[in-house]
Amino acid sequence: MSGSTLATALAIASGLAGSLQVAVMSRLGQRVGIWEALGFSTLLTALLGLALVLVVRHSIAGYERAMHQPWWMLTGGALSLLIVLTVTYAGPRIGVTATIGVIIAFQLVMGAAIDRWGLLGSQRIGLHPTRVLGIALLAIGAALSLRK
Repeated sequence: MSGSTLATALAIASGLAGSLQVAVMSRLGQRVGIWEALGFSTLLTALLGLALVLVVRHSIAGYERAMHQPWWMLTGGALSLLIVLTVTYAGPRIGVTATIGVIIAFQLVMGAAIDRWGLLGSQRIGLHPTRVLGIALLAIGAALSLRK
């Protein structure tokens, strides 16, 4: 399997998992509390991540190397925390579809900005009219999904 095929497969799996995550975390948050669901999910993620590193790398030396990277590269965990908090809180209030629609629309807007200007060390990728139209249509769809 080529690297791009695996990347595409992982992106598809992640898209499906993200939808399930909204529904699952919404229910867990309603049963045990938003903060408790967030804390449990974060702890489980940390433990599973550590287990995967140990299985794949047989070492946790990469953790020490990570601590010596620029501060902004270490914000991924905090950003993940915001995402999990948001889906836990928003899912039961605006619905799974609306939550996912809004998240995806704004991910595309931010992704387009990152690509366009090569932010955070990313390769610069032009913002063509077709791409802008696609993002605009998704934003419209996200706005429409908020209507009940």
